[in-house]
Amino acid sequence: MTRHIRLGVNVDHVATIRNARGGLAPDPIRAALLAIEAGADGITAHLREDRRHIRDEDMARLKASISKPLNFEMAATEQMLDIALKTQPHAVCLVPERRTERTTEGGLDVFGGHDHLVPFVDELNRAHIRVSLFIEPNPAAIDAAASIRAPVVELHTGAWCHAVEIGDAALAEREYARIVAAAAHTAERGIECHAGHGLDYATARRIAGLPQIVELNIGHFLIGEAVFVGLSDSIRQMRRAIDEGTAAS
Repeated sequence: MTRHIRLGVNVDHVATIRNARGGLAPDPIRAALLAIEAGADGITAHLREDRRHIRDEDMARLKASISKPLNFEMAATEQMLDIALKTQPHAVCLVPERRTERTTEGGLDVFGGHDHLVPFVDELNRAHIRVSLFIEPNPAAIDAAASIRAPVVELHTGAWCHAVEIGDAALAEREYARIVAAAAHTAERGIECHAGHGLDYATARRIAGLPQIVELNIGHFLIGEAVFVGLSDSIRQMRRAIDEGTAAS
């Protein structure tokens, strides 16, 4: 039987559109419910410090409304830790965050931030919330994640996807080789391996062929495609692409 890679759908940018005009529409919770109906295995939402898209009440409503796991992306701050412990999502993904960035630009500094991250991971583990660290795809970062006692890592696929997008085949292959090596190392360290950032149908199909990948988290591309084909169809097409990738492997 073909293995099943979980698809987490990020609804941040539904909230971005809502916030651009104010008011209540479009509602990210409605998007989450549609995503689940279309085949999403979970919902991801990033509560940023500046609340540029998802808001505190969105997180509470998502937890109360959806039937699938909620993945709470957040920076490692005391405020976010308090909100996560109150919300009790299925999972927390700790991500780097800078106010000046348009989107997450790289992985966590798991080396310089090691001592800061350890108590956050310990607290979330004690609350029985699955913790993942969003990291660069290299074995040293995975070793650092293991020393922080994170059971899951999410490999940052942005550099690879950008190289594919601009048509730099040589760079794309170098970046993909980094992902392959990192994914293999997660298995050696006994860490669950997720991946995300910048994935589209083609790149999701390819990375789904890696046997270590358990979950892909995808948002911006799906919301963009939804403008043209509708959210349900974009998610169904992504689900097919992932399944094709696993079947081909």
